[in-house]
Amino acid sequence: MLALFACAISVHWVTAWNTYSSEQREHNQPIIFDEYINEALRQTFENIQSEILQLFLQVVLLAYLWYVGSPQSREGQDRLEEKLDWLGSQINPVAYQKLNEELDSKYPKK
Repeated sequence: MLALFACAISVHWVTAWNTYSSEQREHNQPIIFDEYINEALRQTFENIQSEILQLFLQVVLLAYLWYVGSPQSREGQDRLEEKLDWLGSQINPVAYQKLNEELDSKYPKK
């Protein structure tokens, strides 16, 4: 991962240098290395900030969806509940029906 990061950041800084130098030549301005460093650092940190915020938002939304029980996260639960319903009805149907009624009143379905 470190090698991949080093390669990506190197390519970013080389292309930033090419862009900066061509823009300076286009406007007949001197190429000043300090200005390039400031610009490249600004671009790098903007990209990092954007990626971190995007990843954070995705993690928070995914955790929220799991918490509220989105349809995508409930597929396994629905299958498990059907299996339990079948087992309960096979073992002791009367007691299982009573248990289901108690659970439905305690935890109403949304």
